[in-house]
Amino acid sequence: QVQLVEFGGGLVQAGGSLRLSCAASGSIFSINTMGWYRQAPGKQRELVARITNGGSTHYADSVKGRFTISRDNAKNTVYLQMNSLKPEDTAVYYCNIDSSYGGRWYTTIPWGQGTQVTVSS
Repeated sequence: QVQLVEFGGGLVQAGGSLRLSCAASGSIFSINTMGWYRQAPGKQRELVARITNGGSTHYADSVKGRFTISRDNAKNTVYLQMNSLKPEDTAVYYCNIDSSYGGRWYTTIPWGQGTQVTVSS
């Protein structure tokens, strides 16, 4: 089973940028859809962005125009470029392999450790 490791988080001032990476232990070439999620303290985990093998993307309304998801199948890595960061973006960020069934999306592997992003005002 593929395992995913997230890194690249840190402390940044509002308006700043960070690039998160999600490195897979095996090939992601055959994995159709991968997603970035986040969980803020006291809140449920939520989808941030999703990308298919064909490059189609989907973003949560709260990050549209500020975040960009991309993937490099040759490096088995998915990225999340985060610009114009806001304090409300503070959360632990996770990646996962997504699958669609019956019109709904599901994550398919156990969550990793995630990477902490803290945005100061």
